[in-house]
Amino acid sequence: MTQTIAKKISLYDQDLNLWLETVIAQLKSGSLENLDIENLVEELEGLAGRDRRELRRRLSTLLEHLLKRCYVKSEYDYAGWEITIDRTRFEIIGILSQSPSLRNYVNSDELFEEAFALALRTVRKNQGYKNVDFPNNWIFSRDIDDILNVDFWEIL
Repeated sequence: MTQTIAKKISLYDQDLNLWLETVIAQLKSGSLENLDIENLVEELEGLAGRDRRELRRRLSTLLEHLLKRCYVKSEYDYAGWEITIDRTRFEIIGILSQSPSLRNYVNSDELFEEAFALALRTVRKNQGYKNVDFPNNWIFSRDIDDILNVDFWEIL
C-alpha cells in the first residue's frame, strides 16, 4: 500500500482575505514571529505595480477620449466623451493625490508613448472612425498637469 503525504496548504493559498486579516492583526499587535514575510512582500510588490498599471490604463482611456473629442466631428457624442474625460481625469488625480511619487512615472515619455499607442490603436479599430484622420503623434502638451486640465479640443 502506498502512502500519500499531503502537502500542507498555507492560509495564503486557502483564503487570501483571511490571510490578509491575519497579517494585519499580527502587524497591529506586534506579533512578528510567525509573520508570513514572503507572501507579504509579494503582495506589497503587487500593490506597487497595481497603481502603475491603473495609471497606464486610465491615461490610455483619457487619451482615447481626448482623441475622439478633438478629431471626431459628432456633436451628439461630445457630452459623453467630455464626461468620460472629466471622470478619468478625476480618477488619475485621486491616484496621484494618494501616491504623489507616481507623478514622475505618469509624466514619463515611456508611459505616455505606451498609453498613446494603445489609445490610437483603439480609436483606429473602431469602424465608426475609419474616415477620421487621427494624428500619428500627440500634437499637444504631454505634461500631466496639462493633460489633466486643458480642454485640447478648444485649441484646435
